Amino acid sequence: MDSPFPKETISADFCVVGGGIAGMTMALECARAGFRVVLMHDRPVPGGNASGECRVQISGADRLGKLPNLRETGILEELRLENCRINPNGSYSVWDMVLWSALETEPNLQVLYNCSCRAAVMAGNRIKTVTGWQTTTQKEITVAAKLFADCSGDAVLAPLTGADFRVGREARGEFGETIGPETADRRTMGMSCIFQTRRCDTPQPFEKPAWAHTYCDDSELPCGADGHANLHEGYWWVELGGECDSIADTEALRPELLKILLGVWDHIKNRGDHGAEHLALEWIQFLPSKRESRRYVGDHILTQRDIEAGGRFPDTVAYGGWTMDDHNPAGFRSAALGEPVNIHHPAPSPYGIPYRCLYSRNLDNLFVGGRCVSVTHAALSSTRVIGTCSAMAQAAGAAAAIALRRGISPREVGQRHLAELQQLLLRRDCYLPGVRLELPELEHARISGTGSTPEALRDGVTRVEGGALHQWRCRPGDQLTVEWDAPQHFRRISLIFESGMQRRIALVPGNPDCLRLPPELAKAYRLEARSEGRWRTLAEVSANARRRAVHPAEAPFDALLLTLQETYGAAETGLHALLAE
Repeated sequence: MDSPFPKETISADFCVVGGGIAGMTMALECARAGFRVVLMHDRPVPGGNASGECRVQISGADRLGKLPNLRETGILEELRLENCRINPNGSYSVWDMVLWSALETEPNLQVLYNCSCRAAVMAGNRIKTVTGWQTTTQKEITVAAKLFADCSGDAVLAPLTGADFRVGREARGEFGETIGPETADRRTMGMSCIFQTRRCDTPQPFEKPAWAHTYCDDSELPCGADGHANLHEGYWWVELGGECDSIADTEALRPELLKILLGVWDHIKNRGDHGAEHLALEWIQFLPSKRESRRYVGDHILTQRDIEAGGRFPDTVAYGGWTMDDHNPAGFRSAALGEPVNIHHPAPSPYGIPYRCLYSRNLDNLFVGGRCVSVTHAALSSTRVIGTCSAMAQAAGAAAAIALRRGISPREVGQRHLAELQQLLLRRDCYLPGVRLELPELEHARISGTGSTPEALRDGVTRVEGGALHQWRCRPGDQLTVEWDAPQHFRRISLIFESGMQRRIALVPGNPDCLRLPPELAKAYRLEARSEGRWRTLAEVSANARRRAVHPAEAPFDALLLTLQETYGAAETGLHALLAE
């Protein structure tokens, strides 16, 4: 019997399944390169774990702002700075709108919201189409594309396509890791539900639902009496699922997580003095945030030993730096077992992540992103955080654009066009440890300016690194001049500004740095070009909110003049790079 529901087919160059931060970043990077991209996402808002539905803070190599100058930049920095600009009250709905707007305003990108991928058609070892069910329209939507990417978290395309994948913890001996168990198993890190609170002027009572659990003493909780530091943003250790099937058992685990969550809140409010008398529940997470399920197998599997060695790969295209934060599969139950709920195994920050982890080893046209990239369980305990996932995804999105432009496979990009990929990422303000930006446009240029010496603009490093500033330091009124002996034919000029990389700008309750643009960021500036002895204005910017600001340049010119007019409050700021392309 034919289905009574309508069907639709869409053709694209690239189809990304999963619209969390990783899927968004990958789709935007490829679409901005001029290719037709479809993003299939099973939720009504983008952002995944970082969205207003789940509210997981975006962590990364800077370890919640504790390690300065290691924050992920590129598209993620663009999104976070835009949130700082328009969201002075820290609203998660406004943050959702920031993410939505970034997708909505990209002309080469079509987003299929509320559309859950459920089928794929293969041609040998290539994916021809994927099909999703859109619940709001009761429509079956098929996407045909040249390249695909799985950023779904649960790696939904793996069982649908026959792509190689792994589940669970590797035995220590397989890769020489010390974090894993002696014998391999299918246990994983679990999923969590958190809460958020609001402080009120008057005492706020709380009555526990009859179905919620009861915890009379701190000793019944995973972190004991020391675990109540985050009264405003909930507890990640309200966690289950590592001992079960973290996909198939999700709906059975969700009500249990809610019973625990409300039991913990009852404990805080009614069973001991936790300083919460004036706190009220503002929000409860009903969609659990997952940490681990399926993981694809690529041409390289990143391991604990790789991370500990600093990730020195010739094909580094992203970086991490979170500790190897391995969660006990027992999750909340670890307290009853007398075991730690998690262990932070040391990891260097930053460490490099190779391109070979970002595509399937046995399918010819499948990129992978987010927490289902090619890593061991031990390595995933570090790479799973959202900032790192975004960095990897932007690399894969840039690689997809190269593959489409040249008509080659993901693997061939790494084999034949690795340097092109790395330099493209650096020009997009992505950071690659150990790889310097090449600046042929400045090789024969003369650079002068007021303020500090501008020669640092030639060194190919676009952030503070190793104690060196790698920037032209300037105050309002200072000017930078770049001159060539002959007219130059560039299409655009990109400026990479200092953006307060010592700050934590992730949206987190109680974090003042996420409620305003960094004081160090350039607010107002003028960019001029000289043609035949006359200066003309390329850009007059009065309210800049970008670390990487791009301005078109059409007619040939033989000089550029940048005048800093104002910051967002700092006495001085810096310019890391001036790129002409």
